[in-house]
Amino acid sequence: MRWEGLFADLEAQARALATAEAGAEIGDRTRSETGRLGLCDRLRPAVGYPIRVTADGRLALAGRLDRVHPEWLLLSEQGGREAIVRVDAVLAVGGVPRLSAAPETMSVVDARIGFCLALRGVARDRSNVQVHLRDGGVLAGTVDRVGADFLELAVHPGGEARRRTEVQDMLVLPVHAVVAVRRQL
Repeated sequence: MRWEGLFADLEAQARALATAEAGAEIGDRTRSETGRLGLCDRLRPAVGYPIRVTADGRLALAGRLDRVHPEWLLLSEQGGREAIVRVDAVLAVGGVPRLSAAPETMSVVDARIGFCLALRGVARDRSNVQVHLRDGGVLAGTVDRVGADFLELAVHPGGEARRRTEVQDMLVLPVHAVVAVRRQL
């Protein structure tokens, strides 16, 4: 009996030690995997959810997250507006579920659609836009052209069609100065 008690006690100690080691290993692996996550990976599971975004220039947006890219987020706002927000201008995101996507699981097609390529679609459809700048300024007009690191904006009254007589100025904006481009759908 005495030997059985001793062996039972040793087995219990061994099981407790194994459980503690497994718990520490799981914790280490979890921290390691979390350390590999990028902001894009963290936000991808929030697609379809309502979120809040705070960005440079004191810009605060709220809407359904429609797409996530390492360079930009696409939000559908109330009232039929959408906003393309530069990720490097984002200060905080609220309303995100606890889940994260696996790192580096974005499709090849999605990975190629950078901020400038997304803006070329806006330029092609001649939408009236508001361009929010890092300094808090807001410009209304139509994106005429998009280069590798700039966009050309025909400044005209918001809500008006781009007509030569309505254009007040033509501005070349470096992309790094842009926080978000919002358009009415």
